[in-house]
Parts: sequence; structure tokens; C-alpha cells
Amino acid sequence: MIPGELFVADGTLPLNAGAEETTMMVANTGDRPIQVGSHYHFAEANAALDFDRETARGMRLNIAAGTAVRFEPGQRRDVNLVAISGARRIFGFNQRVMGDL
Repeated sequence: MIPGELFVADGTLPLNAGAEETTMMVANTGDRPIQVGSHYHFAEANAALDFDRETARGMRLNIAAGTAVRFEPGQRRDVNLVAISGARRIFGFNQRVMGDL
């Protein structure tokens, strides 16, 4: 074994298995690219993103931790969202929730 070497098992791991999911269309109505990270409370994302914020309440992007989705100006795309898990308490972001979901 080499220090720092990793032995990875064959196969794949499903992300967010069993979590509540939804898909929605999101459009960047602004003139700058917008990037949203994997664990950002999607309902509080940049105001230039046009989507159903009430449906997105308590949800985050269904992507691998540490990654992000970029929306170019004028771009429309479907995104998959999953429910934020754990205690479901949100603080910070754009301060629209600041507590229990």
C-alpha cells in the first residue's frame, strides 16, 4: 500500500436514494451567469432565476456534494431537486426562512 492510496469498490452508489424529488424548469433572466451549489436552499437562489420558488422551498439540487449547476444568461433548463434532509432548519442564505421549514 502507498500512503494516501485508495482502494475503491466496483459499482455505483445512488445519490439521495428515497428522498422526495421534483423537477422544474429554471430560466436565467439576468445578463450574468449564475451558479448554484449542491447544498444551497434553491428557493433562495439568485432573484434573476425564474422558477416556482414555493415548490422549491426546502429543496436543493440533486447533484453530488461539492458540485454546482451554472445557468448562462437567457438559458432555460430542467433541474432535479431533492428535499433537504436532517433537522430541516434553514439559516443564512438570503434569510428568507431562518428556522424550521
